[in-house]
Amino acid sequence: MPSRKAPTARQRRLGTELRRIRERTGLSLTEAAAMLGTDRTTISNVESGRFGVSADRVRAWAGQYRCPDDAYVDALAEMAAERINGWWDDYRGDLSNKGLDLAEMEHHAVAIRSVQIMYIPGLLQTEDYTAAVFGESVPPPSPARGRRLVSHRLRRRDVLDRPDLTSCLFLVHESALRMVYGDAGVARGQLDYLLKQSERENVTVRAILFAAGGFPYASSSASYIYGAVPQLDTVQTDTSTGSGFQDSETSLENWRAALDRTEEKALDPESSRDFIRHIAQQV
Repeated sequence: MPSRKAPTARQRRLGTELRRIRERTGLSLTEAAAMLGTDRTTISNVESGRFGVSADRVRAWAGQYRCPDDAYVDALAEMAAERINGWWDDYRGDLSNKGLDLAEMEHHAVAIRSVQIMYIPGLLQTEDYTAAVFGESVPPPSPARGRRLVSHRLRRRDVLDRPDLTSCLFLVHESALRMVYGDAGVARGQLDYLLKQSERENVTVRAILFAAGGFPYASSSASYIYGAVPQLDTVQTDTSTGSGFQDSETSLENWRAALDRTEEKALDPESSRDFIRHIAQQV
């Protein structure tokens, strides 16, 4: 098994899931190694994502661990069989690994549910708005890096054209809708683009008004990325200190509940479009 220099979040996730299956059986690394006819170092390296693993081996290990969920095992085997270099790899070395990992996760998502507090969702941003947002970074990016950041974010929008992406729900707070990045022309263009994208068959935009009051995790923006099976869901969070990923069973359960409660406070799609038009007229 060749060692990976820098495993992606998705590759690490495969190893994490294999560790979770092993731990559910109560097996230690030493006990699992004896059962599988390998050594504990190999298992540890696979579970950490440092070593790759074949689809056949995933199935063999899951069988030895007596995992009863065939759909789960099939999804893990499919992850192991992936041999693609996605468009995001063109940006490796220029952008943060977390940004590339997010693009990869979105590429494999079956659905996305997002709540955004201070920014228009990245998948629904215009080029001018994106450039203005990155222009507010401290320190600001160099012109060359700024262009790469904008290019990467715009490429992420392609995920909305995938026929197997069943649905994208974007809960957008009034703060994000009213916040002006760039100038009034950029803001109006962004709101017009948001309205246009909300008419897509697989895109729903719902506004959360100031008057709706508080809701869970109101200080954090997040995207709940649905995997092939529920066990492979992932939450990507954005805070003032940076981006992160959560995939523990408890975290996923909490975020689903939080998004459900937040969605209850949002306007319906048509009322949301009316509200966005109202704000656009005021800019």
